Amino acid sequence: MYVRRLELHDFRSYAEAAVDFEPGSSVLIGPNGHGKTNLVEAIGYVATLGSHRVSSDVPLVRYGASRAIIRCAIVHDGRELLVELEITPGKANRARIGRAPATRARDVLGALRLVLFAPEDLALVRGDPAERRKYLDDLLVQRQPRFAGVRADYERVLKQRNALLRTAYLARKVASRTRRPAEAETAGEAAADLSTLDVWDLHLAAYGADLIAARLELCAALGTHLAKAYDAVSAGRGEARLAYEAKSWAGSVEAGSVAGLSRAEIEQRLREALAEARPSEVERGMTLVGPHRDDVTLTLGELPAKGYASHGESWSFALALRLASYELLRSEGIEPVLVLDDVFAELDTGRRERLAELVAGASQVLVTCAVPQDVPDALRGARYTVGDGVVFRVA
Repeated sequence: MYVRRLELHDFRSYAEAAVDFEPGSSVLIGPNGHGKTNLVEAIGYVATLGSHRVSSDVPLVRYGASRAIIRCAIVHDGRELLVELEITPGKANRARIGRAPATRARDVLGALRLVLFAPEDLALVRGDPAERRKYLDDLLVQRQPRFAGVRADYERVLKQRNALLRTAYLARKVASRTRRPAEAETAGEAAADLSTLDVWDLHLAAYGADLIAARLELCAALGTHLAKAYDAVSAGRGEARLAYEAKSWAGSVEAGSVAGLSRAEIEQRLREALAEARPSEVERGMTLVGPHRDDVTLTLGELPAKGYASHGESWSFALALRLASYELLRSEGIEPVLVLDDVFAELDTGRRERLAELVAGASQVLVTCAVPQDVPDALRGARYTVGDGVVFRVA
C-alpha cells in the first residue's frame, strides 16, 4: 500500500497543493513552519479522520476559508482508489470514495492504513491516560473500521448520561440553597428525572463492554511486538510491557486478570459498578465508570515507564509503541504507510540509525525534516523541498 498523490485545497497553510509520491522513501525538507507537517497531517487525516496535532477540525481549514478538501490517491495490490474528504467546521464532514459519495465520512476508514511517528508521541509515555486510550482506539479502528461506530456510540451515550447527571447536580445545588439537605436531594433528583439513568446504564455497559473487550484483545496482540520493537530500538537495554488498567469497573479483579474476562463478564461488571457508583456520580455530576476512565500501564523492567524512564528511554518506548502498531497491522495482511514527522531531530545518532534500519523496507515511508543531514542514509529516497506554500521534487 502507498499514497500515489495528495491534493489539498484550503487545508492549513495551503490554498492549493498537489504532490506525487512513489513507493519507498520520500523525504520532505524545509524550514520549520513552512508546511511539511501539514502535508503528512492531511494524509493522516484520510487514515484516521483526525489530526495528530489538534483535537478540533477548525485549525485544519485555511484562515478565511469556509472548508478544506483533501484528495488522496491510494494504491493497494495494483489498484488505485481515490478518497476525497471535505472538512467544514461545525458540520458533518463529507466524503467520496472512488468519486462516489459516501453515506458517512467514516466509511473511508480502512481505505488507507497508516502509522505516524511524531514528537507528540512522547505523550504516550509521559502524558495523561487519554493519550494512551486514543492510541488503542485509533489502532482498533485501523484494524477493524467498524469500531469507529462503536466508539461513536459509546461517546454519544456518555455525553447524554453526563448531561443528565449534570442537570441533577445543578438542580440539587440550586435546591440546597433554599431547603434542608434531605429535601434538596429529593428536589434535585425529581428535577432531573434520574429514573432514565437505568436505560443509559444499559447502553453504556453494552457499548463499553464492546470497546473494552476489543482493547483487551489488542493489548494482548501488541505485547510481543512491543517487546521486540523496544529491544531493537534500545539495543537490548530493557524489557517493555503494557497492561490494561481498569480501576473504575474491575472491582477486586487484579490488573493482570482483567484480560481473561469475556465480553459478557465485562458488561456485567460495568452494570454492577455503575449501580454502586450512582450516589457518587449524582454528587459529582459526571460518569465515573467505563472505558473512558481506563488506562494502559507501560512498564520498563520492573518500574512504570511514566515517572521513571529517562528521556531517551521514554522516546524508545514511544517509538516501540508505534513500531508495534506497524508490525501488528503488517502481520494481518496489509502493510501500512509509515510517516516519520520530524522524529529524527529528537533522537540521538544511535536511535536514528536503528529506527531507519527497522523501517527502511516498508512499502512507503514519508519523512519530514528541517535539516537533510538528520535523515539516515537508509531512508534517503525521493527528495522534496517545502517552502512558502510550494512543494516540488528535487531528486
